[in-house]
Amino acid sequence: MFPMNAWYVACTPDEIASKPLGRTICGLPIVLYRGQEGKVAALEDFCPHRGAALSLGSVVDGHLMCGYHGLVMDCHGKAVSMPMQRVNGFPCIRSYPVEERYGYVWIWPGDAAKADASAIPQLPWADNPEWAFGGGLYHINCSYRLMIDNLMDLTHEAYVHSGSIGQGEIDQSPVKTHIEGNQVVTSREMHDIIAPPFWQLGMRAQGLDDQARVDRWQYSRFTAPGSVLIDVGVALAGEGGMQADPAKRVYSIVVDFMTPETGTSHWYFWGMARHFKPDDAALTDSIREGQGKIFSQDLAVLEAQQSNRNAFAGRRLLALNIDAGGVRANRMLDDLVAAERALPTEAAVG
Repeated sequence: MFPMNAWYVACTPDEIASKPLGRTICGLPIVLYRGQEGKVAALEDFCPHRGAALSLGSVVDGHLMCGYHGLVMDCHGKAVSMPMQRVNGFPCIRSYPVEERYGYVWIWPGDAAKADASAIPQLPWADNPEWAFGGGLYHINCSYRLMIDNLMDLTHEAYVHSGSIGQGEIDQSPVKTHIEGNQVVTSREMHDIIAPPFWQLGMRAQGLDDQARVDRWQYSRFTAPGSVLIDVGVALAGEGGMQADPAKRVYSIVVDFMTPETGTSHWYFWGMARHFKPDDAALTDSIREGQGKIFSQDLAVLEAQQSNRNAFAGRRLLALNIDAGGVRANRMLDDLVAAERALPTEAAVG
């Protein structure tokens, strides 16, 4: 259903600032919290005493205390104490590799021995003062693969987002799909057009005439298991597009991380990293608000799509050239899942 030996975004640091967080990831109930010295830890959300949810407990001296009977667990899933009880013989519960990096907490839900922190996607803009970032989180009742399809084919913008980022020139411009290393890339360029309302806002912020003719670009880059980073922007027409002088362009990266909850629901971490006016906090808030409204429109479409897919299970769907990016991304995910299923189990090895 989804690759397990991979890094997913589990949460943002603020979600575990004051108490444990329970979150289902790849079908696994998990509790995340800050343990000793502020280091993030992740365990099964299951108390080995009576099966209570550890996420309803609290953090005490860097350990996780169950809120039902006070059993205390360390970050490795071992019971360390309980009032008036001996717990040394309690079986360990499962712990998961986690890393805090680039403003996110990442988790590896598969084989812990295979976790390699160097495989976490690099986000060079995250710690760069020339960039600003604002984002949010949605819980969406649809497969994370439907969101990947949505992000790898931006043709829908002309219809779903007609009052913000959509415009007729989108579906009048050809889409190209290719592979770059381990990424699937879809691209679309529009030349000598008037920018849509969302990008006119950016042009005004950059001191540009929002009615000037522009060249617009969209490059969606999928990296398994659930990352789509989209290079987007506009530049004054004829000035070089994405390579234009920064003073003559408005350039951003739409940040999308999809983390499966179940086969028909996921956590969607979204945002925009922009390479203009990085110190303008009001602009960051304005863009985040606008982007949040745009993504809420996608949410309604995608949840209805999932409902329809459930109701019409097995119905053959059409595949067009605009779907190539999503098709290749899903094929890549299928290959990863198949490869994991082909691995020998511990029982088979023994």
